[in-house]
Amino acid sequence: MTGSARSHRRVQYGLLASIAQEAGVSAATVSKVVHRRRDVSEATRTRIEALLTERGYVRDRENDAGRPRQILAVFRDLAGPYTLEVFRGIVESAAEKGLHTTLGTTGRRSISQWLQECVALDAVGVVIVISALAEPDQRRILEQRLPVVLVDPLNAPSADIPSIGVTNWHGATTAVQHLIEQGHRRIGMLAGRSSSLAGSARLHGYRAALAEAGIPYDAALVRSTDFDYGEALRAARQILNRHDRPTALFAASDVQALGAMEAARQLGLAVPRELSLMSFDDTLVAAMASPPLSAVRQPFQELGQEATRVLLQLADGRPPTTKRRELATELVVRMSTAPPLEQTNRRS
Repeated sequence: MTGSARSHRRVQYGLLASIAQEAGVSAATVSKVVHRRRDVSEATRTRIEALLTERGYVRDRENDAGRPRQILAVFRDLAGPYTLEVFRGIVESAAEKGLHTTLGTTGRRSISQWLQECVALDAVGVVIVISALAEPDQRRILEQRLPVVLVDPLNAPSADIPSIGVTNWHGATTAVQHLIEQGHRRIGMLAGRSSSLAGSARLHGYRAALAEAGIPYDAALVRSTDFDYGEALRAARQILNRHDRPTALFAASDVQALGAMEAARQLGLAVPRELSLMSFDDTLVAAMASPPLSAVRQPFQELGQEATRVLLQLADGRPPTTKRRELATELVVRMSTAPPLEQTNRRS
């Protein structure tokens, strides 16, 4: 794209955003009128057309050519199996609605730039996954009525911006209760960052399950890391290298669980004979691990469906009935969890 074309796009974007604000509608609604789509009420269309004429807006012929509608799916990064699962859920759900999905990250382009790109590309809206939303971006979304849906946001967004997640606290509680039912009383955890809403909720769920069973919380058995393999491997070695190491470990993600599994291998600990290992996510790699991981399953396809459904609602000018939706998780028991070794020896 030439410099003049980029400049023209910025001017057009600013004009459409200004018209949206004056008309009291979303930028997406103005974009629909510009491209002569039918899913706008006649009164709204008339009001916006009058403003377009008044401001001297000229439609591009190339934009009237009936391009496929698209949504933007923006991730913090593309590392790890979680990203693949969520993106696949969004792509499949969008395709069912006749929408194309454009993938982006915040590595080289900020969320603010992606919001601008959404209007410039005439996209239906943006799904932002596992990212922190800055205050200026939140204001921009609300003031310009941009169709934006958050999936597992890192920080608590404005109550007026819809977000979708899973029952992190309940899922973590269920995972630890399974380990307790197996007979474990010394249970460690590889938690997520405390700044992450999901990571914090999973840690609280872990602590709640211990408290309910009358098991004291031991901070020495808990390490907070990013949802990262290398960090988890190092943290797990610290926990498992203790003379009073835990007999079970709960990881806040599949990637962290794989790091813990490698740490156990390096220390000569057999899973699950000497260490039970429980994960959260249940991405494709969980079943492929050796042994296959017991895990709390996130409904990735439903996450994609719900994000797409809410985004289309917003684009049509219909606010969702609830701004925060949590989808149910499910416990999946495989071969990485078993009763502790001393309990097995007593039985034999």
